[in-house]
Amino acid sequence: MRDIYNFSAGPAVLPEPVLQEAADEMMDYKGSGMSVMEISHRSSLFQSIIDETEYDLRALMNIPDDYEVLFLQGGTSLQFAMIPMNFMRNKKADYILTGYWAKKAYEEAKLYGKINVAASSEGDNFSYIPDCRDLDILPDSDYVYMCENNTIYGTKFKTCPDSKGKVLVNDVSSCFLSEPMNVSDYGMLFGGIQKNLGPAGLVIAIICKDLITENVLPWTPTMLRYKIHADKRSLYNTPPTYNIYIVGKVIKWIQALGGLEKMKEINEKKASVLYDYLDRSKLFEGVARRDSRSLMNVTFRAKSNEMNAEFIKAAGQNGIVSIGGHRAIGGMRASLYNAMPIEGVKYLVDFMGDFEEKKLSGY
Repeated sequence: MRDIYNFSAGPAVLPEPVLQEAADEMMDYKGSGMSVMEISHRSSLFQSIIDETEYDLRALMNIPDDYEVLFLQGGTSLQFAMIPMNFMRNKKADYILTGYWAKKAYEEAKLYGKINVAASSEGDNFSYIPDCRDLDILPDSDYVYMCENNTIYGTKFKTCPDSKGKVLVNDVSSCFLSEPMNVSDYGMLFGGIQKNLGPAGLVIAIICKDLITENVLPWTPTMLRYKIHADKRSLYNTPPTYNIYIVGKVIKWIQALGGLEKMKEINEKKASVLYDYLDRSKLFEGVARRDSRSLMNVTFRAKSNEMNAEFIKAAGQNGIVSIGGHRAIGGMRASLYNAMPIEGVKYLVDFMGDFEEKKLSGY
């Protein structure tokens, strides 16, 4: 067991059994005499890794056959450009602004066409998810864009927005495989894996095949065309081989736990431990509105910036690392991704209780 609890928003904590298995195979993968990091991406050995990873992901998420699964590079931020390049055929799109990353995607998309804000919670510092039952959508919009879980602000969509028949594109980076979801509700799902699935450097994109065509903006670079990657089964160039290998192991770990329904149950229990404490605390308070709270990222703060800093320092000295909030909102943020054990959340809450007792009693 490790002697720290890592609450980082990403790169984030990974399951210990996965790390141990990867360590055991580090120098010799399946008798090859090579590390996975040394195996050619054109070899049959790696082909079996990527094929099995895709197969297991499809089974875990119940991904329909008419969706492609792509393993891509460039991080989630590159998708902010690839999406309009590939999908903005009328050069119009709608974006739901619910946080820092949704807004970054919106600003990038503005380079390629007319972008309408269909809904926004920016006026209240992104502390909630806006009502998306009657969105202000352009009649000839190419797609509607959303970010399901907002890492920095600790909010999450509880229901799927009504896109009024338009293609719905969903950034699921910080809630990927944390609970079941209906893939068919979306034209595209995508996410960086560095929060719930593996090391930084890989994006998984799940895209309806009907959307993957040669009809892209005319100056779209070859490497930024989804059809290129789909036609080459994610092997147009050298993919992040080791990342794909780790993702495959994380998926098997989730399967062994009982799948996504069980994962959701575990995540709800973890989050309730921390939220229940915050709701009764006299020193700490949650940042996100209660009806919009994320299971993955819990944002909170103490009575002053000075006390926030004191808490973060004390927490670090007691094995609670990366608990500081994003610079955009300050305070604290506990990321409770799949691999965070409930013991870590209970340890955090016990420490917060001790800290609070000392502060309110004046030591």
